[in-house]
Amino acid sequence: MNLKEQKYHIPAMFKESLDGLAIRPSGVYVDATFGGGGHSRGILAALGKEGYLYGFDQDADAEKNIVDDKRFTFVRSNFRYLSNFMRYYGESELDGILADLGVSSHHLDDETRGFSFRFDGDLDMRMNNRAGKTAAEVLNRYTEEQLAGVFYLYGELKSSRKIAASVVGRRGLAPFKSVSDLLDVLTPFSGREKEKKFMAQVFQALRIEVNQEMQALRELLAQSLRLLGKGGRLVVITYHSLEDRLVKNFIKTGNFEGRIEQDIYGNVPSPFRSVEKMIIPSAEEIEMNPRARSAKLRVAEKI
Repeated sequence: MNLKEQKYHIPAMFKESLDGLAIRPSGVYVDATFGGGGHSRGILAALGKEGYLYGFDQDADAEKNIVDDKRFTFVRSNFRYLSNFMRYYGESELDGILADLGVSSHHLDDETRGFSFRFDGDLDMRMNNRAGKTAAEVLNRYTEEQLAGVFYLYGELKSSRKIAASVVGRRGLAPFKSVSDLLDVLTPFSGREKEKKFMAQVFQALRIEVNQEMQALRELLAQSLRLLGKGGRLVVITYHSLEDRLVKNFIKTGNFEGRIEQDIYGNVPSPFRSVEKMIIPSAEEIEMNPRARSAKLRVAEKI
C-alpha cells in the first residue's frame, strides 16, 4: 500500500476482501467504493491483461486517487446507479462486486466536511458535496417526528424523541450551521462515560439520512443479483448493525427482510451461496487501523 493511500484511507480487511472476490485474471470487477483506491489497486494487481475494473465514487476528493491503468475506468457516481453505467459501458455480466461501506477515515479527518464531532466545521456530511441536502438542512427543515425517526432508525437512540424536540426548540432561536451548534443541543443527553458513543450514534444517523445510505445499499444489492454471472462474488464490508443485517438477510434469503420462503421440499431458495461465515478483522489490523474495529465482511457467490 502506498503513502498516498495511507494518507487518504486505509482499506479494511484488504487481503480478506480480495480473497473473497476469488479474482479471475480475465474477469470484470467493480469496486463500488473507490475512495483512496487501495482495494482497486489490489484487484488490478491480480487481474491479467484481459481483465477490467470499474471504480465508483461520488466524492470529488476520490478523483485525486484515480489509478493510471488502461484496465481501469473511474465512474464519478453513487454506486446505486451501477446498472445504468454498466449498460453504458456495455457490461452485461460481472465477475465480482466489492463494497467497503460507511464513512472513510479521510472524511472523518477532514474538519471541513462535518462528519466528525471532533471538529467545529459546517454541518455538511454529504459524500457528494456537489449536490443534495446537508445535515444542517435536515436539522433545520425536518419535522420533529421526522427527526425522531432518523435518530431512532439510523442511530438506534432511545432518547430520539427528546433529542428531536430539543433540535426543534433550538432552531426556533437560530438555525443550525456548525457542528458546535449541534453539540450544544446534544451535550445534556450524553453522560460523560458514554459521550463518544452517543455522539457517534447521532452523527451516524444524520450521515445515513443525508446520503440515503440504506436506500443506496438496497439498490446496490438488488442490482448485484442482476449483474453478477454464475459464480460471481459479492463482497461487502459493513460497519454497523443496520448495514450488516441488510446484507446478511439478502445473502441468506434473497430479500431484505430475511423472510424465509421455503419450497415444497422445505429448502430455502436463495440466489446466493454464503462462501464463508462473517469475517471480522484481526487484533493486528485493529491496532493498525482502529476504524476496522467494527468492520464485518460477508462473501457470497451467485448460484
